[in-house]
Order: sequence, then structure tokens, then C-alpha cells
Amino acid sequence: MAKKGKRYKDSLASVDLDKSYTLDEAVSQLIDMPKAKFAQSVEVSVKLGVDPKKSDQMVRGSCKLPFGTGKERKVLVFCEAEKEQEAKNSGADFVGSQALIDKISKGWVEFDCCISTPSMMKNVSRLGKTLGPRGLMPSLKTGSVTDNLSSAVKDAKGGKLDFKMNKSGALNTGVGKVSFSKDQIVANITAFIKGLIQSKPQSVKGKFIQSITLSLTMSPGLKVNLPKELQV
Repeated sequence: MAKKGKRYKDSLASVDLDKSYTLDEAVSQLIDMPKAKFAQSVEVSVKLGVDPKKSDQMVRGSCKLPFGTGKERKVLVFCEAEKEQEAKNSGADFVGSQALIDKISKGWVEFDCCISTPSMMKNVSRLGKTLGPRGLMPSLKTGSVTDNLSSAVKDAKGGKLDFKMNKSGALNTGVGKVSFSKDQIVANITAFIKGLIQSKPQSVKGKFIQSITLSLTMSPGLKVNLPKELQV
């Protein structure tokens, strides 16, 4: 096991790992932790009450973070030649079709978001083994398979957050930077939780959000008790 640094140990000493914090309390604790030399991400880890072995209980969706992620996202668009200019004018970083597919199939993945027109998905689907595990495969559920490239690119460049549970039925994602104000971080987390609730599969019964933990990139995690309106 890797040794924890002094900053982590100092952060650990400032919190109670046995306590369940309110959302406001947890965010305040994170902001007050010893500062790193970079703007750490605020990360949310959620254990879901789903059976990951059942395909109809797969959780995947997207939401709009009111204050963005704090990270500049590189957006790639798969589209036909006649739509390339629209994608470029909207701010896409990489635009193309077969040449991009070939490049990715050889291991290139230097982008944060993928968008595709519906007619391109037949070819893009061949990249499933490369894009799928990274959460980059375009999907109708997240609005990243669309003919409205202008809107999709602008959303991706703005505060849109795509999320997908892992094979164990858990989900981890960044929802901003610790340099944000407390109110901004709380608002982003609340927007994410609401988006997660909207993605709850109909086949899931019982408590959907089993537990939730907040942390920074380099900090211990804090257990959180969500307000009643966010408990499902």
C-alpha cells in the first residue's frame, strides 16, 4: 500500500471518519483541508442499490452542473463531412469520421467527451472496447448521439456532466474544484444527485442511493447524509 503524505495525514486528523456529515458540513470540511499545489477536484462516490449483473439496472445519464466542472474539456465529434464546419464553429476540438475512428482504434484517447451523429454510430460502435470502459462511448441516454451538434458541443464545453456506474454498482465522478465557493460546490453536487435520481432504472426497487462519500483528489472521504428531498 502506498504511503500517505503529510497533507493527507493532516486532512485525516481534521475529520471524523465515523461521522455522517450534512452536505454543507462535508463541503466546508473539504474546503478547510490543507491546500495542495494544484486545484483539487471535489469527487462524489456513490454506492447504488442496483444489481450490476442485470442489464436493465445499468445506470447511465447526464446532468448540467450550474457552475461547471472547473476543467476545460476536449470534445471530439464524429460526423459526416457536411456537418464538420458546424461542429468546428461550435467549439469542437477534434472533428472527423473514419480517420478519427482509425486513430482511436490504435490507442489515441486524448479527449474528454465524444459526440456522434446517429448515422455515424454504426462505425463508431466498433470502438466500444476502447471508449466504453472510459465512459466515452456516445449514447442517446446522455444526449451525445444527435444531429444537433451545435447544442451538444456547447453543452459538453459548458457544465454538462456524463456519468456511468461501474461493474460493482458504484459511481465516482468529479463535480467541481475545491477553489469554488461552498455554495457553488453544494449546488453542483445537488444538481448531480438530482440527475442521478432521474436516471434510476424502473426495475430498481428499494433504496437507490445506498451511500454517498465526498472527497478531494488527495483527501480522505467523508460520509454524507443527504437531505430528505434527495433520498431515494
